[in-house]
Amino acid sequence: MKKHLLIVIALSLISLYSFCQNIDSLKIALKKANHDTTRCKLLNSLIDAEPDDDIWPLYNEELKKLTEKKLETDLNPDQKKYYLKHLANSLNNIGYLANKHGDIKKAIDYYHRSLKIQEKIEDKIGIANSFINIGSIYDKQGDNNKALEYNLKSLKLLEEINDKTIMATCLNNIGANYFNQNNISKALIYYQKSLNIQEETNDKDGVAYSLNNIGSIYDKQGDIKKALVYIHKSLKIREEINNLEGMGFSLNYIAWLHMKEGEYNEALDFGKRGLKISQQIGFPSIISNCAATLKYIYKRQNKYKEAFEMYELELKMRDSIINQKTRTASVKKQLEYMYEKKEIFMKAEQEKKDALTNAELKQKEKERNYFIVGFSLVMVLALFILRGYWQKQKANKIIIEQKKLVDVKQKEILDSIHYAKRIQTTLMPTENYINKQLNQLKSTI
Repeated sequence: MKKHLLIVIALSLISLYSFCQNIDSLKIALKKANHDTTRCKLLNSLIDAEPDDDIWPLYNEELKKLTEKKLETDLNPDQKKYYLKHLANSLNNIGYLANKHGDIKKAIDYYHRSLKIQEKIEDKIGIANSFINIGSIYDKQGDNNKALEYNLKSLKLLEEINDKTIMATCLNNIGANYFNQNNISKALIYYQKSLNIQEETNDKDGVAYSLNNIGSIYDKQGDIKKALVYIHKSLKIREEINNLEGMGFSLNYIAWLHMKEGEYNEALDFGKRGLKISQQIGFPSIISNCAATLKYIYKRQNKYKEAFEMYELELKMRDSIINQKTRTASVKKQLEYMYEKKEIFMKAEQEKKDALTNAELKQKEKERNYFIVGFSLVMVLALFILRGYWQKQKANKIIIEQKKLVDVKQKEILDSIHYAKRIQTTLMPTENYINKQLNQLKSTI
């Protein structure tokens, strides 16, 4: 037993060392990063890797500021989409932290702000996650129908993109919604679908969770033996992966089922183990449940002192939970009021957008008409100019042709004159030549 414990501790230390090394590597890479796109990726990785709720929000705030600053600059469409996606992630993280701390109003506000961006850039995975987160808020508020509505919307998107990891979580949520509605047959269908995907993807934590849920179905139907089979399977996996919270829950559930069967010794053993683990991790709800189970077991065994101690512990933990629920209930009313206002505001904003769109369309129509008229006038003017040009070209051509004709005629006339002159010169010798010839003729007579 001690050897096994040492192996577990050694493996845990190795895992912790590797985990810390990974965070340190990410921090070093962040300091050396030269590009903002790289910084966004590294900040996201640090947020996911860092478990401390006092540390990762600092990285998240840095991511939010970085993306907001970049979005104020001149970006191309791909760059803008990239930074908007990371901004949506940071807003979603703020919503998650607010939800975890019980600030429902802030959580729902940031979840919706993240969703609005995701819808704008058509980030289907982000939209599906936001739907699940918003559904969880309604589930906490006791509005099961609204929670189911958002989970079904998420499932539809996840089936389109075939994201099995998130789909398994969504299916489990839907199963829980139907379970809360007492629709046991549908709940079992969705729990089984989730289990199939988790086994396919080797998600051990998810498998354990689904097995536990299926066990609760058989418990509801009165088949305790079958319920115990599923809860024990769940416990075994949770022990393998050292999920203390899950172990505490499963141990208490097994104790409760054994008690229902009248098997008090077995119930007491599992109940004590569940309480010990739940006190180690400090979850009031699990501690309260374990104390309540042990209280009933001790009463059945006539151990009233021990039963009273467990009753006191149950009340103490219940008070802690009630204080949380009281705060949540008051926020629910604020949430409903906020949504009524939001619906009115969104409707008014949409009407403004519609009015602006119509005005823009009319303005564009006017501009188009002005353009058509102006273009038509320019075309008419251009035609007149072209016509004048063509006429001028035609006239010039005629003039040139006429000039050529005149030149030809003139040449012909000049040639005729020159030719006539040459003929006249040949046929009419000079007067001296004639006199000379006459004189020669006289001398011969």
